[in-house]
This record gives sequence, structure tokens and C-alpha cells, in this order.
Amino acid sequence: MGPFIGMDSILVIDDDVGVLKVIEMRLEAEGYGVTTADNGESALQCASRDRFDLALVDLRLGKEDGIDVMGQLHDIDPSLPVVILTAHGTIESAVEAMKRGAFSYVTKPFDYRELALQIRNGIEKARLTREVERLRHIVRINRLEFEDIVAQSEAMKRIFDLIALASESDSNVYLSGESGTGKGVFARALHKAGARREMPFVSINCAAIPETLLESELFGFERGAFTGAATGKKGLFTQAHGGSIFLDEISEIPLTMQGKLLKALEDKEFYPLGAQKSVKVDLRIISASNKDLEQEVEKGTFRRDLYYRIHVIPIKIPPLRERRDDIPLLISHFLDKYNRKMNRDVKGFSTAALAKMMNYPWPGNVRELENAVECSVVMTTEPVISEDLILPTKSVQEMVLKPFKESKMDFERRYLVQLMEISGGNISHAARLAGKYRPDLYELLEKYHINALEFRKNRRK
Repeated sequence: MGPFIGMDSILVIDDDVGVLKVIEMRLEAEGYGVTTADNGESALQCASRDRFDLALVDLRLGKEDGIDVMGQLHDIDPSLPVVILTAHGTIESAVEAMKRGAFSYVTKPFDYRELALQIRNGIEKARLTREVERLRHIVRINRLEFEDIVAQSEAMKRIFDLIALASESDSNVYLSGESGTGKGVFARALHKAGARREMPFVSINCAAIPETLLESELFGFERGAFTGAATGKKGLFTQAHGGSIFLDEISEIPLTMQGKLLKALEDKEFYPLGAQKSVKVDLRIISASNKDLEQEVEKGTFRRDLYYRIHVIPIKIPPLRERRDDIPLLISHFLDKYNRKMNRDVKGFSTAALAKMMNYPWPGNVRELENAVECSVVMTTEPVISEDLILPTKSVQEMVLKPFKESKMDFERRYLVQLMEISGGNISHAARLAGKYRPDLYELLEKYHINALEFRKNRRK
């Protein structure tokens, strides 16, 4: 039976069942929640399942060494205070136990009042240690607040608290929120606040990678795995080994790839394309989407088992319209940023401009606000930015926003021109870069009247 919620919980480990029963009865009479184990293996299973405030460990557990068991308990919870019990008390064993991390050492037959005092002191030490660690996490998050995240609203303070709590574990975290709320910034903050902060942080936007390239990007490939693979390449999972990988817009991963991703997350092991030997990795998964994943699961576009695998600690980032207290701080931050970047000396915004920005709903969230500040710094000729230079107005929105079909065509045209410039008009090379078949690429080039030959001529010049 696990420890009772609300009680100080103690794990008692002794191979003498009679001793176990007596200690259990005495401790429960004192109001403690007690879990017992008569061997090291059972004790470690209990410690992996529940968190305890103190452990009592017999020095001799049959053929097992209680000090070794204590070391394994500390591998699971380094802050767990351990009191060693023994009928074989010697100075040498006492010194060894304390050197190896025991809180205290009590010999059998023990005075129960002495044992009770050691238990109270040990639990108080653990409580203080864990509180200090919790405060360190909060301080680290508060530092991140000023370094990476500009916010002062109550809504965002709750997010900082959630990140502080999440950073204490190694569980998978799922960040949700509208586009532009800064999920990538929070993912990096979570990594920097956790135990893996000195290790790599690797990010990938799953929506930006063609389906044909996604597997090789995530898991890598061996030389000769496919046409054009002259050398092997480490995937992002391997690059993130020991640290964290951020899977942004995870909802956009095709169903065919979701199964492979799930297996890699479950096994912490995968095969790069063309490899005969698997690769093992140790990393934390942080994922995000601006879609409602539960709805995607119901629609059948996202695997339910993958949803449960990534959705261990959910954190929802509120949109900017729900934390308007942060808008003035963000405006000031972005104004300073673009003054430095553009070597300008814009003093600020007029009262009318600020009022307009405070009242606007910002559907693009922080990203849209940043763009508006950047644009106004570029456009102003006065030291104070006036109301008419603030972009988020109905008339400007309607003027700037093109129909979807037209915007899509503009993007495709620009993309193809850039693709031809990079490949020097080499269709085979361009098709590999874009993850498309050559006939499909020829069709697109013809659609937009783009002549690959011209790019070859330009390169020769």
C-alpha cells in the first residue's frame, strides 16, 4: 500500500517481518503513512512508484547490503533522508553509512524515542531541502522572465509556476496555445530551468518539413540510404541526446509518421534510414500545437496513443487578449529592441496610439504586436509614434490581407525562384531539396513560367 495523501510518508525496509510489523504499528500510531518492504527490490519498486519523506533501512537485508540499497534509493530521489537500522553496530559501519549519505544511524535494539526524534529531524531536513530546491526553480524561472519572457500579468505568473513545477520532473510536456503566443520561447525556458539545461535543446517545426523528409530529419540516415545520400547524417533525435527536443506543430505530422514517432518515444530507440543498427537516445520531449489535439484525435487525424504519450504535463499559454496587462511591457521591450537594431531613437508612442494598441484584440498575439512595433519604428519620422502608424486597424488589415489562393500562389512562386537559385537550375538537385518528384517540379515551374535554364546561365556568369 502506498503512503496516505497529506501524511508524512515513511518507507521501512527490513528482512525481519516481525520487526517490520512492530515499526509499522508504532509509526502509524504517531500519524505517519507507512509502506513496508522486506527486500531491496520491493523497496526500489515502491520508491519508483511513490515519493517518501524518509526511509528506514536495515543494514543487513539477507544477502543484500542496506547501504547499497540506500544508494539506489538516492538514485531515485537524491533528497530522501535515510536512517540506517542495524543490530551489528560498529563505528566502521556507522562512518561508512554517513559517508555514503545516510541521515543518521540507529542500533538495535533501539530506543523508540531516539528513533522518533531521528525520524522527525530527517523529515524536517527533507522538507527544507525540497523547499530550497523549489525556490531555486522559481528564482531560475523569474530570471528567465526577464531574460527571455516579457510578462507581468497574473495569467503569466501562473504559467511561470507551472513551468517551475514541470522543470522538476523529466516528464513530457505539451504546450498549447494560439499561433504567436510564444510556445517556442516557453519550451526553451522549460529546458533552461530543468536538469538538462547544460545539454542540447533542439527544435523542429513539424509543419515546415515535407512528409518525405520528416523521417530522415528526425531520425537521420546512413550513407547510401537513398539516391543522393553521399554521406550519412545524424537526425535531430540524436542531436538532442541528453537534452530536450521541441516538436512544434506536432499536429501536422502525417498519420503514417505518427506511428514511427510513437515507437521512438516509447522505446527511446530507433533506426536511422538505411541503418542495420538501432540508436538509443535519452531526451525529454516537449511538444506544441495551436490546434486542439483532442479534437484532432476525435477526427482521426492524430493517434490517441501518441496523444497520451506526449500529453503528460499540459500547459496552455493564454492569448495576448487575455493578459492585456503585459501589452505596455511588451511594447516597451520591442521598441527598445528595434531602436537598437535599426539605430533609431524613437522615444515612444502617443497616448492615442497606446490606447489603440491596448484595445486591439491581437489575433496574431505577441508575434503580431512585435511586427506592429517594428513596422511603426521603420515608418515614423517623428520621435513619438502617432496613432495613424499603428497597423492593426480594420482598413489596414483589409488592405494588406490577400485572398488565400493568391497568397498561396505568391508563396509558391517565391519558393520556386529561391529553389532554382540555390540549385543553380539543376532539376534533380532541386527536386531532392524540395522533397518532390521531378515531373511534379517541372509542372510547377511551367505553371509559374519559371525557366530553370536561366538560372544555370546566371550561375555560369
